[in-house]
Amino acid sequence: MNTYISVDDIKYQLANLRQLTFEVTDACNLKCQYCAYGEFYNDYDQRRNTVINSSAALKLIDYLVDYWKSGYNMSAVRNVYISFYGGEPLLNMNFIRMVVGYIEKLDCPQRTFTFSMTTNAILLEKYMDFLVEHNFVLLISLDGNERNTSYRVHKTGAPAYEDIIRNVNALRGKYPEYFLKNVNFNAVLHNRNTVSEICRFFETNYQKIPTIGELNNVGIRPDKVDLFRKTYRNSHESLHQAENYEEIEERMFMKSATYQSVTNFVHQYSGFVFRNYTDLLLGKVQKTIPTGTCIPFAKRMFVTVNGKIMPCERIGQQFSLGKVTSNGVELDLEAIVEKYNGYYAKMEPQCSKCCKVTSCIQCVFNLNNLESNPVCYGFTSKQGFEAYRKVQMDFLRQHPEAYYRIMEKVIIE
Repeated sequence: MNTYISVDDIKYQLANLRQLTFEVTDACNLKCQYCAYGEFYNDYDQRRNTVINSSAALKLIDYLVDYWKSGYNMSAVRNVYISFYGGEPLLNMNFIRMVVGYIEKLDCPQRTFTFSMTTNAILLEKYMDFLVEHNFVLLISLDGNERNTSYRVHKTGAPAYEDIIRNVNALRGKYPEYFLKNVNFNAVLHNRNTVSEICRFFETNYQKIPTIGELNNVGIRPDKVDLFRKTYRNSHESLHQAENYEEIEERMFMKSATYQSVTNFVHQYSGFVFRNYTDLLLGKVQKTIPTGTCIPFAKRMFVTVNGKIMPCERIGQQFSLGKVTSNGVELDLEAIVEKYNGYYAKMEPQCSKCCKVTSCIQCVFNLNNLESNPVCYGFTSKQGFEAYRKVQMDFLRQHPEAYYRIMEKVIIE
């Protein structure tokens, strides 16, 4: 079997980890119809209203500190995001307080830490003083106006919109500077809103541009496919249905699919983008790993409420890489390497013939039949690549300022 990644590669990623995310509880005080842990999906562990094991979490932090202090650490001082996820994380505030206190007392001069959280804001006013005191970066889930947000409901089925807005406004009223700098919004696109409506709502009410996400289309229950299709909306199509879509797109910038695509194109194919000094001295090193699947922990580590260690929260929990318990961390790096190299080898015949192999963003864990005969959704022929290239170049010709903006504003990590 070809060796695409090694144990040392994973040790390097652990030692230079950017984000550690804890799923602090699988309990939630809302029952959103499209929730990734809701009725549409079947690729997650059963939700039992449990909380994460506190001692296990501290064991994991200690495990990572050893890597941060090791020779694999290539950063003099790197900032690490310690993030809290749910469920609704504010339902397990005891855990959050404990981790924040533990992190703030760590003897690890090689690292600084930023706390962040994704929340539905139902308990925001109750705990906002603590969040502000510790300078949390907040991502608040809200889909727009009252109708836009009508899929966000309490367990009783009652609309949650008014409660969310009241708490958000309470935070803004008491801590306006914090709200301006630390608070962002995430909206889910569906059949009760549009990109235009979402942007108008947040710009008018909060002077912010939200992140807009589509419904996850992986792990759909067979009996819910029809309902999912009725609920799902494509963000690119929704945006381009607006009369002033170019103005909206420009304001969204890197939060729009168009700018993300053009930026990827410019960074990969312009010849004028260098990731580090080595690229300048020795020339760009061409990517050799098949697909766009991240090397494990290259972007983050996600720990589920049941202690499963995941490379991120966007893939099914059946693909866990290890686990953490009160007894310690169980992470077999050699087994992980073998698993990933097997996946890469399986995709190599397709990738070797794909014209977008150096700019691929397709994660293998979002392909069907991964363990048997996966087919890449993003495979691009020469004809397909020329069509892709034309779309990107046409956009840059029509928007010459976009190239300057991308080169000046977008930082590669």
